[in-house]
Amino acid sequence: MNRLETASTAVSVSGITVGGSLPDESEEPPGTSRRHPKWRDVPAEQWDDWRWQMQNAIRTTSQLAEFLPISPQDLASLENLEQQYKLAIPPYYFSLIDLENPVDPIALQSLPSTQELSSTSGEELQDPLEEDKDSPVPGLTHRYPDRALMVTTHVCSMYCRFCTRKRVTMDRDGWDAPSHNDERMIQYVRDHAEIRDVIVSGGDPLSLPMGKLRWFVTQLAAIDHLDVVRIGTRVPVTLPQRLYDPELIALLRDAGKIWIQTHFNHPREITPETARAIHSLVANGMPVSNHAVLLKGVNDSVATMRTLVRGLLRIKVRPYYLFHCDPVVGAGHFRTSVWKGLEIIEGLRGHVSGLAVPTYVVDGTHGAGKIPLMPNYLISASENAVILRNYEGMIFRYAPEDKAQAGEHYPSLGVSNLLAGNRDMLIPDGTPRMGRRQEYAAHNPEQPEEPQVNVIQLAGYQKEQQPAPDPRTGWNRSKAK
Repeated sequence: MNRLETASTAVSVSGITVGGSLPDESEEPPGTSRRHPKWRDVPAEQWDDWRWQMQNAIRTTSQLAEFLPISPQDLASLENLEQQYKLAIPPYYFSLIDLENPVDPIALQSLPSTQELSSTSGEELQDPLEEDKDSPVPGLTHRYPDRALMVTTHVCSMYCRFCTRKRVTMDRDGWDAPSHNDERMIQYVRDHAEIRDVIVSGGDPLSLPMGKLRWFVTQLAAIDHLDVVRIGTRVPVTLPQRLYDPELIALLRDAGKIWIQTHFNHPREITPETARAIHSLVANGMPVSNHAVLLKGVNDSVATMRTLVRGLLRIKVRPYYLFHCDPVVGAGHFRTSVWKGLEIIEGLRGHVSGLAVPTYVVDGTHGAGKIPLMPNYLISASENAVILRNYEGMIFRYAPEDKAQAGEHYPSLGVSNLLAGNRDMLIPDGTPRMGRRQEYAAHNPEQPEEPQVNVIQLAGYQKEQQPAPDPRTGWNRSKAK
């Protein structure tokens, strides 16, 4: 079985172990660059030139066969796939692949697979988000009241195998000058003052010729009612050398309205090159946010996602969205359960900085837009209080309004007892934070010991402060009033 077959088979299995390079969540992303031996002797000035990277990108299955063993049968299948969806991998991004790992997460994102030719569910769609149906002029999608998306090119520096817009990548416009439809998109935005935010997308807009990119950026920046122009690009990840160009950085900086939304999916994509590219953007006043896609075999584990989001913060990229993989034709083998996404958010909230927790969303079919999903932190509610839980599992009563708590106190148990106002919280046994409190109290004997029960006056009614946790169980106990 060749390497591509192995990768395809493994990625279709739930619960796959990702990448041997991440043995535990505390490991730092790699700090040194790597190159495939084929390009080991390329001078640094060429390696750092994005034009050289694009000129030497792997673009055909026959080129790929020079690097990987592919059976004649699979070669024919992958050549057929090449007629339906482009292949392009710059030497820089290809060098990130661990060729000794048959289920390498970088390989899974970039190498074609015969699994793209089949569908288990039969529910995959060419345009799952129905962008074309919400397109008042060709290339522009106007779905949300104050936002519009513009597809400015069908070209990418690297074609992700899970791409939502696979349907358009085979189109070839090839013109450096703005087309009639480009002008129609700009005019539509001018004519609709309710649009405050435009996402310039593709393909990848940073693959556009400089003249055409300059036209889009300057035209949009000059529209008074636009507050934000977002550039949706994976160039910082797959071709960071493009952002070494001071002319490009100056164009984006001088527009004044540019925000960058990029697309890191795995910690190994965070390299010295990407850090340099992001620094150029941030230092020139452009905020950078990340849209990750939840991908089976790539980042479908809490440990991998913790490492990713922490690494992004270190290079000043804000994790913004975690997208459930869209039901696009050819990407079914990447799709996980929704429960996996909720498990990951549960493993991030409270365990990493709040800045590092993305919003997990399903981008709805039929043009429904982004639907946020999260674990349940609201457990129950009454007229006077809500019962919430935190990441530790603590369950507590919270009064949301500043009003007299005149509710009825009635004997009860569990969550109902919290709603009745008879106690404030339930604390799980062995909570590390509570252990730290006990240690602090033990080492600070000068602190006055709190009484077991303290009656305080609040908003016209008396409420008991709860006793300390029972040392045998760690749970607070009190009598019903």
